Amino acid sequence: MTDLLTQLHHEIVACRRCQRLVDHREAVAREKRAAYRDQHYWGKPLTGFGDRRAELLIVGLAPAAHGGNRTGRIFTGDSSGTFLMRALHQAGFASLPDSVGRDDGLELINAFMTAVVRCAPPDNKPLPEEVLNCRHFLMREASLLPEVRAVLALGKIAMDGYLNALISSGLPVKRLAFRHGAEYELPGRLPRLFVSYHPSRQNTQTGRLTPEMLDEVLGRIGVFLRQPA
Repeated sequence: MTDLLTQLHHEIVACRRCQRLVDHREAVAREKRAAYRDQHYWGKPLTGFGDRRAELLIVGLAPAAHGGNRTGRIFTGDSSGTFLMRALHQAGFASLPDSVGRDDGLELINAFMTAVVRCAPPDNKPLPEEVLNCRHFLMREASLLPEVRAVLALGKIAMDGYLNALISSGLPVKRLAFRHGAEYELPGRLPRLFVSYHPSRQNTQTGRLTPEMLDEVLGRIGVFLRQPA
């Protein structure tokens, strides 16, 4: 499993399938933000990150232009990562309360995080065909995490992307309504699906998603995972 996941991650990093995303991620890496002008930008697709024996799979939207696209790790180096990691640390899923760089010593505990799109999209808005192009990466990565019992989808695009990936694989899954705090039991032996607003600055600074709201969802996930499989 470990070798297959490593091979998949090499394939993800080398992907150049979506020209619009390739152009954008590389332009951002060349031009840089003034605050990071002395830093080397990753500027390539991002793989998943975390505990390979995880019971919790966290699915986000895509790397941030000056976050993951800069640091080379999902939910790292931006306000979304800071907001999310504080909550994961408090819930026992992360060793540190912040995520600043690939060498910061952060480890996820019983959790693995990934995204439905692997390159930073313009205006944080991937096109439907770009989500579709990344779908096989999501499904293959998830298939190599055999202990997953719960999935946390961060935002509607992440939830729809995950469900559509299951449906495209022939699984008897229905499209579900997006609602923060929703919890869905999927058919068969599929992981239970939990839903949250995405921890974007737009959501957290307006109060649409508060720390307490995310803590409540993660608390329910913790209770669920402590139950016998």
